[in-house]
Amino acid sequence: MSTPNRQFAVCVDNTDYEASLIVRKIYEVLPDEEAARDDFLRVIDESGADYLYHRSQFILVEFPAEVERALSIA
Repeated sequence: MSTPNRQFAVCVDNTDYEASLIVRKIYEVLPDEEAARDDFLRVIDESGADYLYHRSQFILVEFPAEVERALSIA
């Protein structure tokens, strides 16, 4: 069973956020319509908390359901 509300992104730029983001790492993106209107994503970063980052720092990705489940457990 897929979890359609789950979204993931790969970090492609951690400029100014070297301690919070790792380039080429997959991060979970939380829904935030207001942030999206301003080109930001709400990402669970290395601190384990969610913060806003500019969309240009990430590439949104889609995975098969079994991969999303595995990422959700990790």
